[in-house]
Amino acid sequence: MRHNKKFNHLSRKKGHREAMLANLTISLITHKRIFTTLAKAKALRVYAEPLITRCKKDDMANRRLVFSYLQNKEAIKELFGVVAEKVADRPGGYTRILKTGHRLGDNAEMAMIELVDFNDNMLAEKEAKAKTRRSRRGGKKTAAAAEAPAAQEAPAAEASAEEPKAE
Repeated sequence: MRHNKKFNHLSRKKGHREAMLANLTISLITHKRIFTTLAKAKALRVYAEPLITRCKKDDMANRRLVFSYLQNKEAIKELFGVVAEKVADRPGGYTRILKTGHRLGDNAEMAMIELVDFNDNMLAEKEAKAKTRRSRRGGKKTAAAAEAPAAQEAPAAEASAEEPKAE
C-alpha cells in the first residue's frame, strides 16, 4: 500500500529524481527564473522552499544541511547572501509558478518557476497600483468630489511652478 506517499515520482528512480531536483534548485537559485514542465515545477517548489526557509538563519548547521542537498558552493553563497536578504521578512511562498503553454514536440504543459522577490516588473507594478475601494453607493458623488479638489489644486500648482522661475 502507498499510504501517505503523495509526491510525484516524475517517472524516475529515487537517485535520479533527487539529482534532477537538486540541479533544478541550483539553476533556480543562480538564475532566479527557469522554464520547465509543470510537473517538475510543482515538485521543485516542494523541494526548494524548505531549503530557502533554512537560509533565513545563517549558521553553520543550516549551511551544511543545505549543502548536503545541493552540493554547489556558488549556489550556497547566493542562497545565504542575496536570496536570504530578500526573503528575510517573507513567511513562506518564495516561488511562483506561471503556466506558459504547451511544448511543441510532445505537447507537455510548460511553466516558468521564479523566485517571487526577484521579479522587478511585478514588484514595480504592485507599488504603482493604488489601493482603491469599490462601493455600490455614491459612485457619482465620489467622481464629482474627486474633480472639485483637482480643480482647486490646479491654480496652486501653477503658482508653485512660477515661483522657481522668479528665483
